[in-house]
Amino acid sequence: MFDVIVVGGGPTGMMLAGELRLHGAHVVVLEREPQPPKVVRSLGLHVRSIEVLDQRGLLERFLAHGQKFRRGGYFAGIDKPWPDRMDTAHGYILGIPQTSTERLLTEHATEAGADIRRGSELVGLSQDEVSVIAELADGTRLRSRYLVGCDGGRSTVRKLAGVGFPGEPARYETLLGVMELTAAPQEVAAVMTEVRKTQLRFGVGPVGDGDGLYRVVVPAGGVSEDRAVPPTFEEFQQQLWATAGTDFGVHSPRWLSRFGDATRLAERYRVGRVFLAGDAAHVHPPLGGQGLNLGLQDAFNLGWKLAAALHDWAPDGLLDSYHAERHPVAATVLDNTRAQTELIALESGPRAARRLLAELMDFEEVNRYLIEKITAISVRYDFGQGHHLLGRRMRDVELKRGHLYGLMHRGRGLLLDQTGRLSVSGWTDRVDHIVDVSEELTVPALLLRPDGHVAWVGDDQQELCTQLLRWFGVAGN
Repeated sequence: MFDVIVVGGGPTGMMLAGELRLHGAHVVVLEREPQPPKVVRSLGLHVRSIEVLDQRGLLERFLAHGQKFRRGGYFAGIDKPWPDRMDTAHGYILGIPQTSTERLLTEHATEAGADIRRGSELVGLSQDEVSVIAELADGTRLRSRYLVGCDGGRSTVRKLAGVGFPGEPARYETLLGVMELTAAPQEVAAVMTEVRKTQLRFGVGPVGDGDGLYRVVVPAGGVSEDRAVPPTFEEFQQQLWATAGTDFGVHSPRWLSRFGDATRLAERYRVGRVFLAGDAAHVHPPLGGQGLNLGLQDAFNLGWKLAAALHDWAPDGLLDSYHAERHPVAATVLDNTRAQTELIALESGPRAARRLLAELMDFEEVNRYLIEKITAISVRYDFGQGHHLLGRRMRDVELKRGHLYGLMHRGRGLLLDQTGRLSVSGWTDRVDHIVDVSEELTVPALLLRPDGHVAWVGDDQQELCTQLLRWFGVAGN
């Protein structure tokens, strides 16, 4: 019997598997596809995802395969300077293709001891009060204490669990592919500059390390009946001519796909012992590049909570807090992508609204507000009334003896105590007590959950014990 079955071996599933293995959980990842995908849908990691990797000691391996960017254009493609004074030690976007992100997370999960099974398709599931049974296409039946569907927008887990997926269907589609070009780079750049003055769903740019491949994005001619069926190469050529007046001499396609602007949010993230994460729980247009990042952050929120339940110290309501915290975050992302979709439309009304917003973004506070929304560092969970840090993730701060994130690699709770008078006695098996000081902190002490969100601020031992009980269960040692 497994502790957790993770259905779906994409970035969300692999992130979750790594988090669970950090706490010793017996995890199996079931991935339908026999080989890793070649499709590059996501091109980068936002600030909060970069922080998440840093909190687990994974960032350096990602930095080695990516490139840092500090540029605007992430909200509806409105190009403004990167805002100053962002509340993070990682004020940049990490340009890295989704294939690399998935590979690195898979390597991490494998190194941590996750059992990853490719070519394993889920076709049925059932559950009772103590376990979940997963039935595979080859007749295999697996049993676990919990199961998490990280299997994408067409999630089998979501359908089998009977979770509604309300929202809006796609109104338009965009074609996406990787191929070779015969056009000179100067011609490509000139056409790009002209076309993108009005059509922001168009783009042609090199991928890889000078191997001659280009990532091509172009509006489709309509909405297909089945988006699982890839477009033809001829369709790509036709749409390039219609949009750009040239097909750039495209040839030798490596892969072709399509995506739409459907916007849907699962009604529930939990059904008994079954959970949803990533695109299985929410789909939306890719504007702002938030989808993969949102899934990674779902996994980061859920992993330690499942581990707490597996180790029998999870307080009442901790597993339910996954839906309570992450569902509103996804709803906010869906709303901002809806707004961005309207702002890139070609009609005169949306174009006027876009010009007005571009003027407003010249105010630094507006620009920062929108970028912090896109990069997810403005997320605040509802922990009730209290200090302005309560419910927010804590940025990496420099301590006298190092950095905060360097103390969080084990995925435990953490009390950062600048007074030296507090104690986590009774919770030392799940919470670290660090007595240190930081010139960046003006509070006496703060309690962090394993996901880095602030659970308590203060200097009163009794108040601290109340919050330790709330988030880390009954004292055990």
